[in-house]
Amino acid sequence: MTVNDTQAQYHGKPVVEFRMGDTIADPASVRTTAYRLTQDYDSEESQRDLLDAFLAQADTSALDSLIIGAWSEAHDESPKGYLDGLIERRAELTSLRHLFVGDMTYEDCEISWIIQADYNPLLDAFPQLRSLRVRGSTSLALAPFAHEALENLAIECGGLPSGIVKSIAASRLPSLKRIELWLGDDNYGFDGDVALYAQLLEAIDASRLQHLGLRNAQISDALALHLAAQPWLGKLDMLDLSMGTIGDEGAQALCDSPHLAGLGTLDLSHHYISEEMQAKLKALPCKVVLDDPQDADDTDGDRYVEVGE
Repeated sequence: MTVNDTQAQYHGKPVVEFRMGDTIADPASVRTTAYRLTQDYDSEESQRDLLDAFLAQADTSALDSLIIGAWSEAHDESPKGYLDGLIERRAELTSLRHLFVGDMTYEDCEISWIIQADYNPLLDAFPQLRSLRVRGSTSLALAPFAHEALENLAIECGGLPSGIVKSIAASRLPSLKRIELWLGDDNYGFDGDVALYAQLLEAIDASRLQHLGLRNAQISDALALHLAAQPWLGKLDMLDLSMGTIGDEGAQALCDSPHLAGLGTLDLSHHYISEEMQAKLKALPCKVVLDDPQDADDTDGDRYVEVGE
């Protein structure tokens, strides 16, 4: 499957699309609305042109949430124009707290084709940023960094390179509460293993997290076996292993875990779990989400992550 929809809500605000030529009637609407800057495939304006046109109409001092949607030729060009523009105008954007770069569907660009950029300059320029979500991992660059305020980090992709994971593990993120990584498929760039993610969880001290998402993973069973043994598991509000390939082996490990008490929600949507094992999961002392069951018999015994290409 692919990404079919863009965000309708972002950090509690309705999302409104902004294209070149659009008008914002009320500059202060950025307090209650999250705007998504969007270009067509063959747009004539540059990324910087569109960003400047939007900021010229918005109350920049009140802008706390911003989405960068599809940009022209995203399969061949990174969002660097947007990122550089934000950095250059950072003195005006003192309230910016939430940023999502790459909110586009497969009709705009397949997720594995989205060209990304280097995010260290942006993170350095916005020490007040609390959440960063990035879609796409091709050409994504992220060196180890220190950020005092970042609470929520998410990377959506069809294949997450191990180098990005190692950089996050080596970063200093004292405020981190939520992390969501789409691991993906080795046909689209995933090259990790459960040991790598065990090292990540230890490095970031997962016991302090509220939300842990290791989604869209072809190693879901192995991850579940590791996570089931972690004493901090029950401290999470959410453990999200959805969109992956989890089957009865991983499900059994979670059922047998002595550490689930206190866990709020376990999301295993898009799974390969038998009906018998699903019944066992539903008896666990937490909310269990088992939407979108898959049947490996329909794919010659193979299991697939939800989003690859």
